[in-house]
Amino acid sequence: MALPSNYSTAPVSEFLLICFPNYQSCWQHWLSLPLSLLFLLAMGANATLLITIRLEASLHEPVYYLLSLLSLLDMVLCLTVIPKVLAIFWFDLRSISFSACFLQMFIMNSFLTMESCTFMVMAYDRYMAICHPLRYPSIITDQFVVRATIFVVARNGLFSLPVPVLSSRLRYCAENIIKNCICTNLSVSKLSCDDITFNRLYQFVAGWTLLGSDLLLIVLSYSFILKAVLRIKAEGAAAKALSTCGSHFILILFFSTVLLVLVITNLARKKIPPDVPILLNILHHLIPPALNPIVYGVRTKEIKQGIQKLLRRL
Repeated sequence: MALPSNYSTAPVSEFLLICFPNYQSCWQHWLSLPLSLLFLLAMGANATLLITIRLEASLHEPVYYLLSLLSLLDMVLCLTVIPKVLAIFWFDLRSISFSACFLQMFIMNSFLTMESCTFMVMAYDRYMAICHPLRYPSIITDQFVVRATIFVVARNGLFSLPVPVLSSRLRYCAENIIKNCICTNLSVSKLSCDDITFNRLYQFVAGWTLLGSDLLLIVLSYSFILKAVLRIKAEGAAAKALSTCGSHFILILFFSTVLLVLVITNLARKKIPPDVPILLNILHHLIPPALNPIVYGVRTKEIKQGIQKLLRRL
Protein backbone atom coordinates (compact mmCIF):
# COMPACT_ATOMS: atom_id res chain seq x y z
CA MET A 1 0.00 0.00 0.00
CA ALA A 2 1.40 3.42 -0.95
CA LEU A 3 2.34 5.92 1.70
CA PRO A 4 0.44 9.24 1.84
CA SER A 5 1.98 11.92 -0.31
CA ASN A 6 3.06 14.10 2.63
CA TYR A 7 5.36 11.38 3.99
CA SER A 8 8.84 10.52 2.88
CA THR A 9 10.16 6.97 2.71
CA ALA A 10 13.55 8.14 4.03
CA PRO A 11 13.91 7.20 7.72
CA VAL A 12 14.47 9.93 10.28
CA SER A 13 18.06 9.92 11.60
CA GLU A 14 17.78 12.86 13.99
CA PHE A 15 15.22 15.08 15.67
CA LEU A 16 15.07 18.84 16.22
CA LEU A 17 14.10 20.05 19.68
CA ILE A 18 12.02 23.24 19.53
CA CYS A 19 11.85 24.11 23.21
CA PHE A 20 9.15 26.75 23.37
CA PRO A 21 7.24 26.92 20.07
CA ASN A 22 5.55 30.22 20.95
CA TYR A 23 8.64 31.95 22.38
CA GLN A 24 11.59 30.54 20.49
CA SER A 25 13.94 33.48 21.01
CA CYS A 26 12.20 36.02 23.26
CA TRP A 27 13.15 34.87 26.73
CA GLN A 28 15.15 31.67 26.38
CA HIS A 29 18.46 33.47 27.02
CA TRP A 30 17.03 35.05 30.18
CA LEU A 31 15.61 31.71 31.33
CA SER A 32 18.99 30.03 30.83
CA LEU A 33 20.53 32.09 33.66
CA PRO A 34 18.41 30.73 36.56
CA LEU A 35 18.46 27.26 34.98
CA SER A 36 22.27 27.25 34.82
CA LEU A 37 22.52 28.50 38.42
CA LEU A 38 20.11 25.80 39.62
CA PHE A 39 22.07 23.21 37.64
CA LEU A 40 25.36 24.26 39.27
CA LEU A 41 23.65 24.26 42.68
CA ALA A 42 22.22 20.77 42.13
CA MET A 43 25.51 19.29 40.93
CA GLY A 44 27.59 21.04 43.59
CA ALA A 45 25.26 20.25 46.50
CA ASN A 46 24.89 16.57 45.56
CA ALA A 47 28.63 16.18 44.95
CA THR A 48 29.35 17.77 48.34
CA LEU A 49 26.88 15.43 50.02
CA LEU A 50 28.38 12.36 48.34
CA ILE A 51 31.94 13.35 49.27
CA THR A 52 30.90 14.11 52.85
CA ILE A 53 29.22 10.72 53.29
CA ARG A 54 32.22 9.01 51.68
CA LEU A 55 34.84 10.69 53.90
CA GLU A 56 32.98 10.95 57.22
CA ALA A 57 33.12 7.61 59.05
CA SER A 58 30.14 8.48 61.28
CA LEU A 59 27.94 8.66 58.15
CA HIS A 60 28.77 5.13 57.03
CA GLU A 61 25.30 3.89 57.91
CA PRO A 62 22.48 2.44 55.74
CA VAL A 63 20.28 5.54 55.93
CA TYR A 64 23.07 7.71 54.52
CA TYR A 65 23.93 5.14 51.85
CA LEU A 66 20.31 5.38 50.68
CA LEU A 67 20.66 9.15 50.63
CA SER A 68 23.80 8.71 48.48
CA LEU A 69 21.77 6.61 46.04
CA LEU A 70 19.18 9.40 45.83
CA SER A 71 21.93 11.95 45.12
CA LEU A 72 23.40 9.80 42.36
CA LEU A 73 19.99 9.45 40.71
CA ASP A 74 19.46 13.21 40.94
CA MET A 75 22.83 13.95 39.35
CA VAL A 76 22.24 11.56 36.45
CA LEU A 77 18.80 13.08 35.79
CA CYS A 78 20.29 16.59 35.79
CA LEU A 79 23.13 15.62 33.46
CA THR A 80 20.71 13.86 31.11
CA VAL A 81 18.40 16.83 30.64
CA ILE A 82 19.85 20.22 31.58
CA PRO A 83 23.11 20.42 29.54
CA LYS A 84 21.15 19.76 26.32
CA VAL A 85 18.54 22.36 27.27
CA LEU A 86 21.25 24.96 27.94
CA ALA A 87 22.98 24.05 24.65
CA ILE A 88 19.72 24.80 22.84
CA PHE A 89 19.31 28.12 24.66
CA TRP A 90 22.91 29.31 24.28
CA PHE A 91 24.12 27.83 20.98
CA ASP A 92 20.88 26.87 19.18
CA LEU A 93 22.05 23.21 19.09
CA ARG A 94 18.59 21.79 18.55
CA SER A 95 19.48 18.55 16.77
CA ILE A 96 19.65 15.28 18.69
CA SER A 97 20.46 11.92 17.14
CA PHE A 98 17.90 9.15 16.95
CA SER A 99 19.77 6.94 19.45
CA ALA A 100 20.59 9.81 21.86
CA CYS A 101 16.93 10.84 21.96
CA PHE A 102 15.73 7.38 22.97
CA LEU A 103 18.58 6.96 25.45
CA GLN A 104 17.52 10.21 27.10
CA MET A 105 13.92 8.95 27.11
CA PHE A 106 14.96 5.71 28.85
CA ILE A 107 17.04 7.47 31.51
CA MET A 108 14.28 9.97 32.30
CA ASN A 109 11.58 7.30 32.61
CA SER A 110 13.67 4.79 34.56
CA PHE A 111 15.50 7.18 36.90
CA LEU A 112 12.31 9.05 37.80
CA THR A 113 10.73 5.80 39.02
CA MET A 114 14.04 4.76 40.63
CA GLU A 115 13.90 7.97 42.67
CA SER A 116 10.33 7.23 43.73
CA CYS A 117 11.34 3.68 44.69
CA THR A 118 14.29 5.01 46.71
CA PHE A 119 11.91 7.23 48.67
CA MET A 120 9.83 4.11 49.37
CA VAL A 121 12.89 2.21 50.69
CA MET A 122 13.84 5.22 52.84
CA ALA A 123 10.29 5.30 54.24
CA TYR A 124 10.66 1.62 55.18
CA ASP A 125 13.98 2.47 56.86
CA ARG A 126 12.27 5.14 58.98
CA TYR A 127 9.39 2.75 59.75
CA MET A 128 11.80 0.13 61.09
CA ALA A 129 13.79 2.74 63.05
CA ILE A 130 10.73 4.07 64.89
CA CYS A 131 8.29 1.14 65.02
CA HIS A 132 10.83 -1.67 65.55
CA PRO A 133 13.97 -0.02 66.96
CA LEU A 134 15.30 -3.24 68.55
CA ARG A 135 15.12 -5.13 65.24
CA TYR A 136 16.42 -2.21 63.18
CA PRO A 137 20.20 -2.98 63.41
CA SER A 138 19.69 -6.61 62.37
CA ILE A 139 17.40 -5.83 59.40
CA ILE A 140 18.64 -2.49 58.00
CA THR A 141 22.22 -3.47 57.26
CA ASP A 142 24.74 -2.75 54.52
CA GLN A 143 23.58 -5.95 52.81
CA PHE A 144 20.01 -4.63 52.92
CA VAL A 145 21.14 -1.47 51.14
CA VAL A 146 22.89 -3.51 48.42
CA ARG A 147 19.80 -5.67 47.87
CA ALA A 148 17.53 -2.61 47.90
CA THR A 149 19.74 -0.85 45.34
CA ILE A 150 19.67 -3.87 43.03
CA PHE A 151 15.88 -4.02 43.40
CA VAL A 152 15.48 -0.28 42.69
CA VAL A 153 17.63 -0.42 39.55
CA ALA A 154 16.34 -3.76 38.20
CA ARG A 155 12.63 -3.21 38.77
CA ASN A 156 12.44 0.27 37.32
CA GLY A 157 14.97 -0.31 34.56
CA LEU A 158 13.17 -3.40 33.26
CA PHE A 159 9.69 -1.88 33.43
CA SER A 160 10.84 1.39 31.82
CA LEU A 161 12.86 -0.19 29.00
CA PRO A 162 9.84 -0.99 26.75
CA VAL A 163 8.90 2.71 26.59
CA PRO A 164 11.86 3.85 24.43
CA VAL A 165 12.01 0.47 22.66
CA LEU A 166 8.37 0.72 21.53
CA SER A 167 8.86 4.35 20.54
CA SER A 168 12.07 3.65 18.59
CA ARG A 169 10.39 0.86 16.59
CA LEU A 170 7.75 3.21 15.21
CA ARG A 171 8.02 4.54 11.65
CA TYR A 172 9.06 8.20 11.51
CA CYS A 173 8.20 9.14 7.97
CA ALA A 174 9.06 12.81 7.58
CA GLU A 175 8.26 14.98 10.60
CA ASN A 176 11.21 15.28 13.00
CA ILE A 177 10.47 18.48 14.94
CA ILE A 178 9.85 17.79 18.63
CA LYS A 179 7.92 20.59 20.31
CA ASN A 180 9.71 20.12 23.59
CA CYS A 181 13.13 20.65 25.16
CA ILE A 182 13.57 16.96 25.94
CA CYS A 183 12.68 13.64 24.32
CA THR A 184 9.55 12.68 26.23
CA ASN A 185 7.74 9.61 24.94
CA LEU A 186 4.56 11.42 23.94
CA SER A 187 6.38 14.33 22.27
CA VAL A 188 8.41 11.93 20.13
CA SER A 189 5.95 9.13 19.39
CA LYS A 190 3.23 11.47 18.11
CA LEU A 191 5.56 12.34 15.22
CA SER A 192 5.24 8.76 13.99
CA CYS A 193 2.94 7.73 11.17
CA ASP A 194 2.10 4.50 13.04
CA ASP A 195 -0.57 3.85 15.64
CA ILE A 196 0.84 4.78 19.07
CA THR A 197 -2.08 3.62 21.22
CA PHE A 198 -0.20 0.67 22.78
CA ASN A 199 2.89 2.82 23.32
CA ARG A 200 0.93 5.45 25.26
CA LEU A 201 -1.08 2.81 27.14
CA TYR A 202 2.06 0.95 28.28
CA GLN A 203 3.71 4.11 29.60
CA PHE A 204 0.55 5.11 31.45
CA VAL A 205 0.02 1.69 33.05
CA ALA A 206 3.69 1.02 33.86
CA GLY A 207 4.37 4.54 35.13
CA TRP A 208 1.40 4.72 37.43
CA THR A 209 1.80 1.12 38.61
CA LEU A 210 5.38 1.84 39.70
CA LEU A 211 4.77 5.32 41.12
CA GLY A 212 1.41 4.34 42.60
CA SER A 213 2.74 1.28 44.41
CA ASP A 214 5.64 3.31 45.82
CA LEU A 215 3.30 6.06 47.01
CA LEU A 216 0.94 3.53 48.61
CA LEU A 217 3.78 1.89 50.56
CA ILE A 218 5.14 5.31 51.61
CA VAL A 219 1.70 6.32 52.93
CA LEU A 220 1.39 3.02 54.80
CA SER A 221 4.84 3.40 56.33
CA TYR A 222 4.12 6.89 57.60
CA SER A 223 0.68 5.85 58.85
CA PHE A 224 2.34 3.19 61.04
CA ILE A 225 5.01 5.70 62.08
CA LEU A 226 2.40 8.27 63.12
CA LYS A 227 0.43 5.62 64.99
CA ALA A 228 3.55 4.52 66.87
CA VAL A 229 4.60 8.09 67.66
CA LEU A 230 1.19 8.95 69.12
CA ARG A 231 1.61 6.10 71.59
CA ILE A 232 4.86 7.53 72.98
CA LYS A 233 4.12 9.20 76.30
CA ALA A 234 7.57 10.39 77.30
CA GLU A 235 7.89 14.16 77.09
CA GLY A 236 9.68 15.27 73.92
CA ALA A 237 10.11 11.71 72.63
CA ALA A 238 7.36 12.03 70.02
CA ALA A 239 8.83 15.25 68.63
CA LYS A 240 12.30 13.69 68.51
CA ALA A 241 10.95 10.63 66.68
CA LEU A 242 9.13 12.76 64.12
CA SER A 243 12.18 14.97 63.58
CA THR A 244 14.11 11.95 62.29
CA CYS A 245 11.50 11.65 59.53
CA GLY A 246 11.18 15.37 58.86
CA SER A 247 13.72 15.74 56.05
CA HIS A 248 12.58 12.58 54.31
CA PHE A 249 8.90 13.58 54.53
CA ILE A 250 9.60 17.07 53.14
CA LEU A 251 11.41 15.61 50.13
CA ILE A 252 8.64 13.09 49.43
CA LEU A 253 6.00 15.80 49.72
CA PHE A 254 7.90 18.09 47.37
CA PHE A 255 8.60 15.30 44.87
CA SER A 256 4.93 14.27 44.84
CA THR A 257 3.67 17.86 44.62
CA VAL A 258 5.89 18.75 41.66
CA LEU A 259 4.92 15.51 39.90
CA LEU A 260 1.21 16.16 40.57
CA VAL A 261 1.42 19.70 39.19
CA LEU A 262 3.17 18.37 36.07
CA VAL A 263 0.48 15.72 35.55
CA ILE A 264 -2.36 18.22 36.01
CA THR A 265 -0.86 20.71 33.56
CA ASN A 266 -0.39 17.96 30.97
CA LEU A 267 -4.01 16.86 31.39
CA ALA A 268 -5.18 20.46 31.03
CA ARG A 269 -3.10 21.23 27.92
CA LYS A 270 -6.06 22.76 26.08
CA LYS A 271 -6.68 25.28 28.88
CA ILE A 272 -3.11 26.49 29.44
CA PRO A 273 -0.32 27.66 27.11
CA PRO A 274 1.62 24.68 25.66
CA ASP A 275 4.91 26.13 26.90
CA VAL A 276 3.91 25.79 30.58
CA PRO A 277 4.10 21.95 30.73
CA ILE A 278 7.42 22.09 28.87
CA LEU A 279 8.89 24.48 31.46
CA LEU A 280 7.50 22.44 34.36
CA ASN A 281 9.01 19.28 32.88
CA ILE A 282 12.45 20.93 32.84
CA LEU A 283 12.06 22.24 36.40
CA HIS A 284 10.96 18.80 37.62
CA HIS A 285 14.35 17.44 36.54
CA LEU A 286 16.17 20.34 38.21
CA ILE A 287 14.53 21.72 41.35
CA PRO A 288 14.19 18.46 43.39
CA PRO A 289 17.86 17.53 42.72
CA ALA A 290 18.88 21.04 43.84
CA LEU A 291 16.78 20.97 47.03
CA ASN A 292 17.20 17.35 48.20
CA PRO A 293 20.80 17.65 49.52
CA ILE A 294 20.12 21.13 50.94
CA VAL A 295 17.12 19.93 52.97
CA TYR A 296 19.10 17.02 54.40
CA GLY A 297 22.18 19.18 54.97
CA VAL A 298 20.20 21.80 56.89
CA ARG A 299 17.99 19.46 58.92
CA THR A 300 20.40 16.61 59.69
CA LYS A 301 22.95 17.41 62.39
CA GLU A 302 25.39 14.64 61.41
CA ILE A 303 25.49 15.71 57.76
CA LYS A 304 25.85 19.37 58.70
CA GLN A 305 28.82 18.55 60.94
CA GLY A 306 30.34 16.37 58.22
CA ILE A 307 30.10 19.18 55.66
CA GLN A 308 31.70 21.61 58.12
CA LYS A 309 34.62 19.19 58.63
CA LEU A 310 34.97 18.81 54.85
CA LEU A 311 35.06 22.58 54.35
CA ARG A 312 37.72 22.96 57.06
CA ARG A 313 39.93 20.46 55.22
CA LEU A 314 39.82 22.49 51.99
